[in-house]
Amino acid sequence: MLTALALAAALQAPASAEAPATSALEGDWTVDLSVDPAQPYTRPMHLNLAADGTVTGMFYQSDIEAGRWKRQHGRLCVSFRTTDGAGPYHTAACAVGDHVEGQTWAEHRNFVFVWNAVR
Repeated sequence: MLTALALAAALQAPASAEAPATSALEGDWTVDLSVDPAQPYTRPMHLNLAADGTVTGMFYQSDIEAGRWKRQHGRLCVSFRTTDGAGPYHTAACAVGDHVEGQTWAEHRNFVFVWNAVR
């Protein structure tokens, strides 16, 4: 079991060299929500990752609400909520090399979108 001192030291340890910088997710992205490759369907995403762990920006032309980011296990990921006015959309995504892999769940619309995004 970790002592409080060991736990505090572990939490303050610098990120590993394998962990991507926040720039791996920040900025403008084109999200591919296509279900049929013959019918492309893309929407914009803009992510701002703040030092306090919050995420702001825009996804699918809606402002990001209650967004958070975390770097752990060599991955950099975000989670956030947006809305279409009828209900919430919950999104989770991670940087994977030069792209983003994510999913968005809309319970009120009864769907999950699995998507990729590129710069």
